[in-house]
Amino acid sequence: MNAPSTDLPIGVFDSGIGGLTVLRALRAAMPRESFVYLGDTARLPYGTKSADTVRRYALRAASHLVERGIKALVVACNTATAAALPQLVEAFAPLPVHGVISPGADAASAASIGGVVAVLATEGTVRERAYHGALLHRGVHRVFARPAPLLVTLAEEGRAQGALVQHVVRDYLEGISGDQAFDTLLLGCTHFPVFRSVCAEVLGAEVAIVDSASTTASAVAAVTPRCLGDRAHTHFLATDGGDRFRRVGSFFLGETIPEVEIVDL
Repeated sequence: MNAPSTDLPIGVFDSGIGGLTVLRALRAAMPRESFVYLGDTARLPYGTKSADTVRRYALRAASHLVERGIKALVVACNTATAAALPQLVEAFAPLPVHGVISPGADAASAASIGGVVAVLATEGTVRERAYHGALLHRGVHRVFARPAPLLVTLAEEGRAQGALVQHVVRDYLEGISGDQAFDTLLLGCTHFPVFRSVCAEVLGAEVAIVDSASTTASAVAAVTPRCLGDRAHTHFLATDGGDRFRRVGSFFLGETIPEVEIVDL
């Protein structure tokens, strides 16, 4: 594969709409760049699937974006990053491929004063123990992780507030580290930043809450050759449910999504 043109868009994919939190940060960090975003909504959620299945799905999604022409690929899904990043890097070299786990670990290790971090993530991310290794490598002393699959469902329904959300978040957070206190909560799924305010209410001001969106955007911006044009645009793709993607995705993105193209992987 030849080096891609700097005027090509940056490809971003996720299992659904959660990766729009990463896209939002990318667009803020790189306002002149164009993007193509793919939400694999027909196969959502990735977090409950086996690692082999997630790798297969991730390779299909990435292949579709590469075939359209992109200059870099951002895997805006913690589960896909944990299960498939090495395979994606190898399959599409020399195309730059970026995951969200290393940037998320950077953010958590920088925020943690006492070196004790709790992680809320999908079943797949917790099973792969990707954050454990990344955080311990960065000097964190203790890592506690808990899968929170119901939060993915609630996020995909556009529900980020209310009594039910409060109850689910509290249930997941209580007992996540047993009797041991943690000073930082890492939202280890790109769907979860919408629950930041609820997590803050449950945990209190003494616990820092971080996610990977802004850190990933900074990492990508630092190494991506800049577009020379000035007509940035974003094209949205989904594998199912375009109307729902527009409606709920606009909440994640912070602006109206005008059109979604349905694609078959």
